Amino acid sequence: MPKEFSRTDRVADALQRELAQLIRDEMNDPRLGIVNITVVEVSRDLSQAKVYLNFVVPKDEADAAAAIEVLNGSAGFLRAQAAKSIRMRSIPKLRFYYDASGERGQKLSALIDLAVSQDRSRQGEDD
Repeated sequence: MPKEFSRTDRVADALQRELAQLIRDEMNDPRLGIVNITVVEVSRDLSQAKVYLNFVVPKDEADAAAAIEVLNGSAGFLRAQAAKSIRMRSIPKLRFYYDASGERGQKLSALIDLAVSQDRSRQGEDD
């Protein structure tokens, strides 16, 4: 019987929980704001981890890039802190990326709502 989750999935989940707590509690940089970690992808050899995140309060591209730069600069600190609570021989190297999928989804939803409302108004004119 196969395992429900692979080791990479379990490590990614543990990293996601631990990094969310560390960023919230240990990072006091005002450029960050409130961070939401959306996905952590761990390589098969457990040596690299890509951490995708977005911000609760929307930021423009320059502010988001500065926040990602702060996190990538603090990756060593976050990795060392995560190693204290996650019991592994080696914690993956962290690399942070901005995840704009939520914003794209909101824009697409707004476009769909606009198209539906325009379609309804046209149907009302035809009657």
